[in-house]
Amino acid sequence: MIHNDTIVALATPSGAGAIAVIRISGKDAISIASGVFRSIHNKDLNKQKSHTLHLGHVMDGDKVLDQVLVSLFKGTNSYTGENTVEISCHGSTFIQQQIIQLLLRKGCRMAQAGEFTLRSFLNGKMDLSQAEAVADLIASDNEASHQIAMQQMRGGFSNEIAHLRQELLNFASLIELELDFSEEDVEFADRTQFNELLTRIEFVLKRLIDSFAVGNVIKNGIPVAIVGEPNVGKSTLLNALLNEERAIVSDIAGTTRDTIEDELIIDGIGFRFIDTAGIRETKDVVESIGIQKTFEKMEQAQVVLYLFESLKFKSQSAEYITEIEKVKNKYPLKPLLVVINKIDLLTTDEVAMIKQQLEALSVNLVTISAKQNMGIEDLKNELLSFINTGALRNNETIVTNTRHYDSLLKALEEIQKVQWGLQSGLSSDLMAIDIRQALYYFGEITGEVSNDELLGNIFANFCIGK
Repeated sequence: MIHNDTIVALATPSGAGAIAVIRISGKDAISIASGVFRSIHNKDLNKQKSHTLHLGHVMDGDKVLDQVLVSLFKGTNSYTGENTVEISCHGSTFIQQQIIQLLLRKGCRMAQAGEFTLRSFLNGKMDLSQAEAVADLIASDNEASHQIAMQQMRGGFSNEIAHLRQELLNFASLIELELDFSEEDVEFADRTQFNELLTRIEFVLKRLIDSFAVGNVIKNGIPVAIVGEPNVGKSTLLNALLNEERAIVSDIAGTTRDTIEDELIIDGIGFRFIDTAGIRETKDVVESIGIQKTFEKMEQAQVVLYLFESLKFKSQSAEYITEIEKVKNKYPLKPLLVVINKIDLLTTDEVAMIKQQLEALSVNLVTISAKQNMGIEDLKNELLSFINTGALRNNETIVTNTRHYDSLLKALEEIQKVQWGLQSGLSSDLMAIDIRQALYYFGEITGEVSNDELLGNIFANFCIGK
């Protein structure tokens, strides 16, 4: 990319709408816009103040393309840190294309994906982790992911990293200074204070690394596999959870031949429910493929919801308890939620007996009637209990980005090397190597250390116009 020219792109979603916003950024943005804009009050855009609005028409020679509202943002007082103009026009796709093509002829270049935010980063308006949070904010589809993206965009995560990096840098400078006086055997860095700093940095890094487990599922949604025998009500349960007829429901066993997925937001957390084919012995080739996919989805899911039909469980409880134990043993680290469906067909005493039988297994149990919509809220609350939202409620920094997670792991490894070196009496020159490497990984997160390939990979995932 060339970063000193003037770029243009549609900033609103493509397609027809009430209005569309066309964004121009670069040193010639205002002069180019001025050349195609005729103010209703005969104002010259080049002479107007930053952060002002101007009503007029976009002109292609003597031809009026549209009546528009132009917003001016001058120099560093803009999102990109350079002259920026936003043209709000009517949302016709024809009008949008006519204006963009006119601006291209006047000297603009079509912006690449994420180029406006890239320029914001390059011009020092935000660091790299904040720039990545912009993409997360646009992609957020629930309250929790929105909250995390906003916290990161405001600089919560980068401020924490920058503070640790600066403290480590101060000690690194003293260690490096010792190398200049190596022959005199002097120590400028207080080893006790340095050890305390390393311990504190290690604690923070471990906390941030641990938060990724929560952050990743909040960002991408928590996959929940609904499994069980055919005709126990898996599709009915999915429909009850989603409050719509998403899956085919019938009395014929094996109706669901493939997996069906849909997402539900529960208390701000996204859950991806996967309705799978029923698990049973079958000679049907197509159904067998569906059952194989069921086991694959169980492997991929983070929560397994094992559904049983109440009357069958009552009559074959020993057999089903054995099946539950098999699943628990196969996935010991995966949360297992046992759900007894069609509970309206049992008496209160029979329900109590089933609960007593499952107590010894120490499994999470919910009793429901998917058809009658009984116990669905209890089921949702049980699913929420699997997610540790304490850090989210306390507004703590939560890591959601895989790149950040990787850099934090590498930084922690280097910090632990420095700790070992300090405790082993390692020479300053060897410790300095590990400190520099830790500083490098800190810098990778905020963008103080970057390269064109890294920036290209990050901003390629942005939408055009942002």
